[in-house]
Amino acid sequence: MRHAVKGTKFGRKRGDRRNFIKSLETNLILEGGIKTTPARAKELKPRVEKLVTVAKKQDLASLRLLMSRLPEKPAFKLYHDIAPKYADRKGGYLRVLKTAKSRVRDGVDIVEIKFV
Repeated sequence: MRHAVKGTKFGRKRGDRRNFIKSLETNLILEGGIKTTPARAKELKPRVEKLVTVAKKQDLASLRLLMSRLPEKPAFKLYHDIAPKYADRKGGYLRVLKTAKSRVRDGVDIVEIKFV
């Protein structure tokens, strides 16, 4: 049983999984939205929303925390461009939309995750 165990393994080892999720976060922040599978979107949404909440504080400590968790370019974009838009919003910065398409090779559903 998986009591109180968070996260999905995605069939990867720990280091590979961390890099995979970090790349998803980076692409989402830089592009503003990505198309992916529902499992990946469910894993990604709370992580990026927590990063936006940290960035909303707009102080040096939050910028350094973002830079420790993300590469430089997405950290700066999140801190300077994205977070100020949500200064008065209390949460729910991302939206997951189901699309009618499915992936050709294995038939899995495709969803679009983007900023509100």
